Amino acid sequence: QVQLVESGGGLVQTGGSLRLACAASGRTFNNYAMGWFRQAPGKEREFVASISWNKVNKYYADSVKGRFTISRDNAKNTVYLQMNSLKPEDTAVYYCARHTAAFARVDPRGYENEYNYWGQGTQVTVSS
Repeated sequence: QVQLVESGGGLVQTGGSLRLACAASGRTFNNYAMGWFRQAPGKEREFVASISWNKVNKYYADSVKGRFTISRDNAKNTVYLQMNSLKPEDTAVYYCARHTAAFARVDPRGYENEYNYWGQGTQVTVSS
């Protein structure tokens, strides 16, 4: 069973930064692409960013390009989301997720059905 635990959320002012982390259990973390998604109040969950198993490919939603950076440390079984220049519209619960298939190509559009393990989420609130 895979467990994903997010951390690093909190309250920040507009223009500030946060770094989210997602720690994964299991010995095969290195073999799977990882993604970050978010859900704002009253809205559907949406794709934020993804990173391939070998770190070669990284994809971002248009709304976060140039501000957010996804990375992973396979030695620590951890994926990160560095969020800079935060805006009130970034306020949401942020979830990390693991891709369904090892060594798979990641769709840049970030379809949720490509991910089958999810963390419990961490709240990010950006005040104006």
